[in-house]
Amino acid sequence: MLRGGLQPVRTVLRALALRQLADGKPIREVAKDVGLTPKTVWLTGQRYRRGGLERALYERPRPGQPGLLDEPQRQRIVALACGPPPEGCARWTVRLLTEEVVKRKLVPRVGRETIRILLQTHDLKPWREKNVVRAGAR
Repeated sequence: MLRGGLQPVRTVLRALALRQLADGKPIREVAKDVGLTPKTVWLTGQRYRRGGLERALYERPRPGQPGLLDEPQRQRIVALACGPPPEGCARWTVRLLTEEVVKRKLVPRVGRETIRILLQTHDLKPWREKNVVRAGAR
């Protein structure tokens, strides 16, 4: 691991710390050499003793924040974006779509960025004009 290939910096630093700890260096000296805090070096050593190399080098996945929209809400918003825009508008914009979603009570409240990311994941860009070659346009 230390000799080849790209690795995350945290992983490499933990591996370097474990290697120095295995050589018998004190925690404070290892921390100073590697550029970590003594507590981090100590915790890395503890994780190695309790769970082995994998546990010491790699972090467990973090739970993260739950999604703001559930699957039926996402589907309804995408369907709305694929449909015709409201009267008086040539096409959907992210702002217009956000207002319409709340107005139609598809979701209690939602931000423009959430709508933008949802449309981006579905490769939808309703605010862009389509470049279409029209017959007779000269």
